Amino acid sequence: MSLTFDNVNYRYPGSQQGLHDVSFDIAQGELVAVIGPSGSGKSTLLKLVAGLETGYQGKIALAGQDMAGAPVHQRGIGMVFQSYALFPHLNVRDNVGYGLALRKVPTAQRRARAMELLDVVGLAEFAERSVHQLSGGQQQRVALARALAIDPRALLLDEPLSALDASVRGHLRDQIRALQRQFGSTTLLVTHDQEEALAMADRVAVLKDGRLLQIATPQDIYEKPDCRAVAEFVGLSTLLEGRVAADNRVDFGFATLATPTGDRRAGQTVHALIRPEHIEVDPAPGTTNRLEGRTGACRYLGSLTRFDFDVPGAPRAFLAEGKSPAQQAISIAPEHIRLLND
Repeated sequence: MSLTFDNVNYRYPGSQQGLHDVSFDIAQGELVAVIGPSGSGKSTLLKLVAGLETGYQGKIALAGQDMAGAPVHQRGIGMVFQSYALFPHLNVRDNVGYGLALRKVPTAQRRARAMELLDVVGLAEFAERSVHQLSGGQQQRVALARALAIDPRALLLDEPLSALDASVRGHLRDQIRALQRQFGSTTLLVTHDQEEALAMADRVAVLKDGRLLQIATPQDIYEKPDCRAVAEFVGLSTLLEGRVAADNRVDFGFATLATPTGDRRAGQTVHALIRPEHIEVDPAPGTTNRLEGRTGACRYLGSLTRFDFDVPGAPRAFLAEGKSPAQQAISIAPEHIRLLND
């Protein structure tokens, strides 16, 4: 069941916020994560698919079928909310089987399907318990089982891990991804957690001000952002402005660094992206793009230390990583300076 967005436009009444000409496809069994700053349109996109918001222009289609006007309960959508949205008056098994009850599935068949899903998520022994007796991670697994019980045509995940402790999020993230692959669900994940998006998704879509800036694999979104806005939003980096010089070099004012400039003309203004892990610390004298300076603010992160490195004349510090922050010089290999489109 592919999910297609074709020139989707939407405006909230009395507001400029919404979506502007958003177009992309989610293939059968693919998980696409949508990220972006607050107000970018992430949740709006999800609500339009679910039928919780209406009145858009363009086309949203599931397996080629236009969703416009389809009632929420007839869309065949499974949805997992940030707040779990479980029914407190039902036990765990009946929560999982709730969607089947609405579809008039016979009791014995409904309970068997619920137990099957509870076994899949590792909660079969809790079937008769109240949902209040479960931890947050367990409740979210119940919500996932409930969404999968109806064999949804598409699965929508709305910030499914944000309410959980950090110690639980990583494990449940991997479990959700494994189940999504097992069931082959066409899945749209909305999240503010970039690490979650990069770890779970087949592709990541970046929205800003209701516009789709880029959709690509997690690796390409991080390593090959199409534009400055994506580079600024995804991951940590040092962004510099300079002018193209001759012989594949860029003049940044404080230094001229070697980097492939492609077909950009001499004198053209460019913005360069440098990721902290691509900065070599304490390079040998004579190393290409070697910059001398001193270490600034440091942040100990356990496996590494992330620190600012101040280069005389540079408009901002370089964000670098290393085992020890006591450095006198850094360097950046030419292929690790990425020039961006505006």
